[in-house]
Amino acid sequence: MFRKIIIIQETKSGKPRTVPLNQIALGVLAEKAKVRHMKSDLVFLSRASTKIARHNLRRAFNTALDKSGIQDFHFHDIRHAFATRLAQRGGDIYKVSKLLGHAHISMSTRYAHLCPESLRDGVNILENLGHDLVMVEGNRMCQLPENP
Repeated sequence: MFRKIIIIQETKSGKPRTVPLNQIALGVLAEKAKVRHMKSDLVFLSRASTKIARHNLRRAFNTALDKSGIQDFHFHDIRHAFATRLAQRGGDIYKVSKLLGHAHISMSTRYAHLCPESLRDGVNILENLGHDLVMVEGNRMCQLPENP
């Protein structure tokens, strides 16, 4: 909690990884710490104070989907939503890749889906340079004088 990170020991790659926590996640963990069971080092427990079984987690997720009326949504879709929202709010693909735990950025591009409007600031950056860039003679870039 002091370093505001979580260390995931068991990963798909077999290598532990460190993930930074935001204030919302820290708040959830702080609330859980208030009612933590002394006999377990687990943060999230089943009603029997044991590790939550995968099928129970899946059942709870499906129940939440049914109650909310959400259709055609899968647990893994949460990763896509995370990556997409991060990219749309200005997170670069390197950060997206590291936060998802991908070894290669190419895998992350499958997750971070940008809508066309979110790409607008990419071209708007060129407006703030103080001068215009134009194409001349085919492919060569040329800087136009600021005061022609």
